[in-house]
Amino acid sequence: MINKEFLKKQIIYRSTHRGTKEMDLLLGNFVKKHIDEFNDLELKNLEKLIFMEDEVIYKWYFKNDLDKSIPNTNVSKMLKKFKL
Repeated sequence: MINKEFLKKQIIYRSTHRGTKEMDLLLGNFVKKHIDEFNDLELKNLEKLIFMEDEVIYKWYFKNDLDKSIPNTNVSKMLKKFKL
């Protein structure tokens, strides 16, 4: 069993302290808006996603690069549809 509140805090921190401003804004705003909606599995999927490299996420999100390393989950689908 995971400590859900601790995991949420880790995800929030990581999503807003990434190294590139674009990813801080995109992931930080996405996480802040949706984190309380996610169940345990979705939180784990989100955790895996936010620990991917910024460049991979950037190309996948902004340039529609169909990178196979981005898992096809509910969380990634929500992120892909998310607009600032």
